Amino acid sequence: MKITTVTFGEYLKQKRDEKQISLREVARTLGVSAPFLSDVENNRRGPLTEERLADLAKVLNLNEQEQAEMYDIVGKQKGLLAPDLNPYVTERPYVNAALRAARNLEANEEDWQWFAEYLKNKYPQGNES
Repeated sequence: MKITTVTFGEYLKQKRDEKQISLREVARTLGVSAPFLSDVENNRRGPLTEERLADLAKVLNLNEQEQAEMYDIVGKQKGLLAPDLNPYVTERPYVNAALRAARNLEANEEDWQWFAEYLKNKYPQGNES
């Protein structure tokens, strides 16, 4: 897993520049003002709402990996779970139990990689990415 120190604003600007989409175009599509979005890009405002993040992913045509990276950056910056994972975790008490068990047992990256591979092999139809 790639660990990043990029802020959401830096990530947004980088992706917007890569895709050659103007700040005004992104702002208009998201329903925010260009100055507001500029403030986000320059880290004068926090990350966008979860709904706007989903819209942003569409506007920037982010692939699944880029979307996951964006959500991870937002979660880390806010000191919370990545926003796209929150509904999954909160609706399934057994996920919290598994996370606590992993924490208490000090599961490491190798353990989690093994677990992810196990799930991918068990549910191959969910492996399109």
